[in-house]
Amino acid sequence: MLTIIHGKIKTMTGVDYEDGFIRVDKGKITAIGNMSDCPAYENENNVINAQGNLVMPGIIEAHCHMGITEEKKGMEGDDCNENVEPITPYLRAVDAINPMDAAFDDALRAGITSAMVGPGSSNVVGGQFVFIKTHGRCIDNMIVKAPAAMKIAFGENPKVNFSGKDVSPATRMAIAAMLRQEIFDAKAYQNKRKNNQCEMDFRYECWLPVLEGKIPLKAHVHRADDILTAIRIAKEYGLSMTLDHCSEGHLIADEIKESGFPAIVGPDMASRNKIEVQNMAFKTAGILSQAGIRVAITTDHPVSMIQFLPICAGLAVKSGLAADEGLRAITINPAVICGVDDRVGSLEVGKDGDIVIFDGNPMEVFTKALCTIIEGKIVYTDECFYAKIDKD
Repeated sequence: MLTIIHGKIKTMTGVDYEDGFIRVDKGKITAIGNMSDCPAYENENNVINAQGNLVMPGIIEAHCHMGITEEKKGMEGDDCNENVEPITPYLRAVDAINPMDAAFDDALRAGITSAMVGPGSSNVVGGQFVFIKTHGRCIDNMIVKAPAAMKIAFGENPKVNFSGKDVSPATRMAIAAMLRQEIFDAKAYQNKRKNNQCEMDFRYECWLPVLEGKIPLKAHVHRADDILTAIRIAKEYGLSMTLDHCSEGHLIADEIKESGFPAIVGPDMASRNKIEVQNMAFKTAGILSQAGIRVAITTDHPVSMIQFLPICAGLAVKSGLAADEGLRAITINPAVICGVDDRVGSLEVGKDGDIVIFDGNPMEVFTKALCTIIEGKIVYTDECFYAKIDKD
């Protein structure tokens, strides 16, 4: 049992508490409310006095490559892209994530408790993402949802990777055609499987959760025309999809709104080092949000560092995103977009006890995460915070 008392609680459900408490038992939130309604806790061993600091859900990174592209290790620690074959849906991120990567510790220190992790964007189809918690040594014990999405990519990355190799794709036309062919073949396989007309095929079995609507396509798209091509193909086959990066999304906000697909915007803190990101800007998140599109913000770690995720949200707010939407873009919105809002993203009874205590607004640069909690277990504590508790 863990009890947090005297917190300024922001639940991300629209109901907040100026002086509140949270109780977590067996990894799940069992009670939350005003201190006046708090059950007796004096005889409990695991009580945290938040001392009026902000208490909110753990922050969520909706698109990154932590543990796959490891820091400090060069080629030996880079397992992000299988560059020799353009269609690799059967690859699983879970088989390449190293929880010993320094990014996991950085995430905990920033109050980031979970993340969507997967392959890069060199291939037309890159493989399967996994949604994980950011604390642990065994990746199998960190999984929240696997598979969680199927990575697809448009634009410069697949073109650059395969151009000059005498294989497709070398053009945007080929990227779209190859993706259509792959989905067409996967649907044919699905129909044969339903009618017991074929044996299980490892290459296409991984497509069934996508075709059945259980997980979305996760589309790497920067340029407006690539965004629209992704939408066109997803609509042709009746598939759900997230628009990741969406750098020129602000130029076609009405079309994205009409599509019904959410946007994962970023990494806007990175340099404009490619032609297709020349219009990348922090204003995109605000424009899309104002258009009624569900928006999450990403660092695309290690393109920009994962610990700067809350600061990226703050810069989006500075550029027009509503302040409350800034916090939603790194909590409940990515939870909904990633299909895990039944467990994370807000502080509610029955959800995982993933909680962070901050000494201010996390979107401000001087704010510290004082205490990071995952499933009711303290996984990081700032030394100054414990010193204050001991003094009291």
